[in-house]
Amino acid sequence: MEDKNLNRTKRIICRLTPGEFAKIEKKWKASTCRKLSEYIRRSLFDKPVVTTYRNSSQDDLLAELTKLRNELNAVGNNFNQAVKKLHTLSQIAEFKSWLIAYEVEKKILQNKVDEVRNNIKKILEIWLQ
Repeated sequence: MEDKNLNRTKRIICRLTPGEFAKIEKKWKASTCRKLSEYIRRSLFDKPVVTTYRNSSQDDLLAELTKLRNELNAVGNNFNQAVKKLHTLSQIAEFKSWLIAYEVEKKILQNKVDEVRNNIKKILEIWLQ
């Protein structure tokens, strides 16, 4: 059995207008092909080209949820840093009562952040299927 040389050594040069190239590039980016040359070969040789269709409103929702998750993480981190600084001031009597009250608030905030994070994760898992 002969081993075939599968290296691609021949080139075809084709000049396109910017508009023509933009059309091909748009179709390529909508496909699952990783390289433009792969997309063009599949198109030329009548092989199936798998395209992906996405709902733009879902993409927008995903972007907003990602921003929300990052903001919640930042708020939680800032809150944790503030509470850690307050722990260093625990020698002062008036801060002790404030510190105890905000420990409860910290737990509530952390639970809400975790709840939102889990909901976002569930939505992403459903969306990515």
